[in-house]
Amino acid sequence: MNLGRLQEIVDKYNMTEITPESLHAKGIVKKKALIKILGNGELTASVQVTSHAASATAKQAVEEKGGSITIL
Repeated sequence: MNLGRLQEIVDKYNMTEITPESLHAKGIVKKKALIKILGNGELTASVQVTSHAASATAKQAVEEKGGSITIL
């Protein structure tokens, strides 16, 4: 999932914490989907992200906005 898509989710659902469970609850991903955060796109919000993997670029971008990424 790209940073741009994360920003769309934040804007649409007013979420500040994104987890595989919260994405499934909104019908965005399937229950057993593995989530990897990638660095494409622009993130303007501070979010707390829990995912199965993240690129170094994505982690840096999230942390620059005051958020964090936790790897499961």
